[in-house]
Amino acid sequence: MSLAFTRLRPAFTICNKNTHRAFSTSITNLNQQPQYEQKPKQSLTEEERQVLDPMIRVDQSGEVGAYYIYMGQIAVLGRDKKLRPILQEMWDQEKNHLETFDKLVGDMRIRPSLLRPLWEVAGFAVGAGTALMGKEAAMACTEAVETVIGNHYDDQLRNLVQLTEKNPELKNLGKTIAQFRDEELEHHDIAVEHDAQQAPFHSALKAVIMQGCKTAIWVAERV
Repeated sequence: MSLAFTRLRPAFTICNKNTHRAFSTSITNLNQQPQYEQKPKQSLTEEERQVLDPMIRVDQSGEVGAYYIYMGQIAVLGRDKKLRPILQEMWDQEKNHLETFDKLVGDMRIRPSLLRPLWEVAGFAVGAGTALMGKEAAMACTEAVETVIGNHYDDQLRNLVQLTEKNPELKNLGKTIAQFRDEELEHHDIAVEHDAQQAPFHSALKAVIMQGCKTAIWVAERV
């Protein structure tokens, strides 16, 4: 255990420096990518709010968790010259996702999850913990998380179809979620290509992480 923390401490220092630099350029990165079209703050109908309140809240929470998962992975594996660029690219996309949902929460007057600090700590712990088990386990973590998130976004897109028929202004939201779903599924495929399924106890590890994600979704929709 002491050896694991010795590995984690200097890498975490590097990660903190990179995190500061990443946040300072995040607006530039966001402007270079397709994103939700900002509109004046709008009032939602009761029907729309019943669907969108938990939807946007859980999506923001999920992106918080994903952001910190990749932070944890990079804290441990960031010195791997082959793996670092792959993790960094996925982390950069999660930064864009999180910034977008942060803005949506304000624009749509959605109450964010009260448990954001928990999602941050849990995300980092899962990311760093699986990375300490090895590169394959870190990729298995990504495979599991992105499987759940991809399916979750698909469910949300089906729910949005009925709303956009009545309110075309919500079509931009659907496009944003569809784009993010595709990027999350791309992360899944990258993880599989980089030996996720070679991780020790892969099936058990994947099942535990997937169940944890599903539980977090259920909680974040409500709290």
